[in-house]
Amino acid sequence: MNKFSKWIRKTYSKITGSIAFYPAIIAIGFLILSWLMLELDYSNVGKHFKANFNWIKLKDATTARSIISTIIGGIISLTVFSFSMVMILLNQAASQMSNRMLSSMIGNRFQQLTLGFYIGTIVYALFSLSSIRDIDSGIYVPALSIYLLLLLTITDIFLFIYFLHYVTQSVKYETIISRVHRTTMDALQLIWNSDQPQMYTPPEIKGQSISMVSSGYYQGFNEIELINFAAEKKGIVHFLHPAGEYLLKGSPLLIFYSDQQLTEKDAKLLLMPIDFYKGQPLEINPYYGYHQLAEVAIKALSPGINDPETAVLSIHALTDLFLHRLNHYSQTVFKDKNNVTRVVTIEWTFEELFEECYGPIWDYGMNDLYIQNALTRMLEQLKMADVQGNHHSVFNIFINKIKAHKAEIYL
Repeated sequence: MNKFSKWIRKTYSKITGSIAFYPAIIAIGFLILSWLMLELDYSNVGKHFKANFNWIKLKDATTARSIISTIIGGIISLTVFSFSMVMILLNQAASQMSNRMLSSMIGNRFQQLTLGFYIGTIVYALFSLSSIRDIDSGIYVPALSIYLLLLLTITDIFLFIYFLHYVTQSVKYETIISRVHRTTMDALQLIWNSDQPQMYTPPEIKGQSISMVSSGYYQGFNEIELINFAAEKKGIVHFLHPAGEYLLKGSPLLIFYSDQQLTEKDAKLLLMPIDFYKGQPLEINPYYGYHQLAEVAIKALSPGINDPETAVLSIHALTDLFLHRLNHYSQTVFKDKNNVTRVVTIEWTFEELFEECYGPIWDYGMNDLYIQNALTRMLEQLKMADVQGNHHSVFNIFINKIKAHKAEIYL
C-alpha cells in the first residue's frame, strides 16, 4: 500500500505539473458540451426553437460543413502561431536568465487555459462536424451547435489578442523575477510560519542509520505515513539533510531512534513515504526559489549578458525572501496524535543560505558599482530588521568586505 501511495503521489505531481493537464481537462469539457448541444439540437425543444426563429435556421449541410471546416483550420493556425511565439520567447528568456525558470514559465495557468480553450474549440468543432447529415429538412442540421461554435470562435479571436499582450508582458525579466519571488514567498509563509524555533533533544539510545538505496534528490516526505510508521515502531525518524539535497548511493539519509531494530523489510517500508525525484518545485521547497533568483543575478552579470539592472532586481527579490526567513522559523518537529515526537527534520541555516546566494553574486559583481551599492543597501536594511542581532556578524562581515573592496578600487 505504501508503494502504491508513493506512486500515486509521484504520478499526481507529474500530471498536475504538466502543461497538458488543464488543456486536457478543458478539451474533455468542450467534448461534453458538444454532446449536450447536439442533444439539444435534435430534441423536441431544439426543433421547436429552430422552427419558430427563422434567423437561426441553417438547412444547407454543405454550408454548415464549410463553416465548421473553416473554423477548424483557422483555430489550428491560431494555436500553432500562439504557442510557437511562446516557445521562442521562452527560449530567449531561458538563454538570458536561467533554464530553471522554464518550469514556472511553462506552467503559467493562463497560457494553459488559453491553449485548452483553443483545443476545446477544435474538439467541439470536430464533434459537431461529424454529426452533420445530408437530409432534406434543415431541422437535423445542428444549427444551435454551429451558432455556439461561432461565438466560441469570436471569443478565441479576442482571447488571441489579449494573449499577445499577456505573453509580451509575462516574459519581461521583472515579471519573471516577481513570479518566482511570489511563489517562493507563498511557500515560505506556509512552511516558515513560526516566531520561535522548535527545540528537540535526541534520545540517549543508539540510533540505526538508514542509507540511500540509490543516488537522487531528497525532496521531502509524506507526513502522515511517516509519522504512522514511526509511531508503529515506537521510534523517531531524524533526517540528516535538508530537502533538496542531492545524496549519493550509500550516503546516510536519516537515523531511526528506537528500542526495536529495523529489519531490511522495515527499512524499505521506512523509505516508502520519502520522495526522491528530479526537478525544483518551488511550491514544495522554497529554497529552490532562493537559488533560482541567485542564478538569475549571476547570469545577468556574466560578460555575455552584462545586465546589472536585472541582477539588482534579483537581489531585491532575494533580500525580501531573506527578510521573512530572518524572523520566522519552520516546523522541524512533527508529533503524532498523542503529542509524541516522531519525525525531526533539519533546514538550511540562515548563514548557509546567505553564503550560498550572496557569495556567488558578489564574486561575479564585485567590480560593478550597481551591485556594490545594491548589496550594501539591502544588507544594511536586513541588519536593521534583525532586531535580536542574531545575524549581525554575517551582515557586518559582508558589508565590511564590500566597503573594503570599494575603497581599494576607487580610492
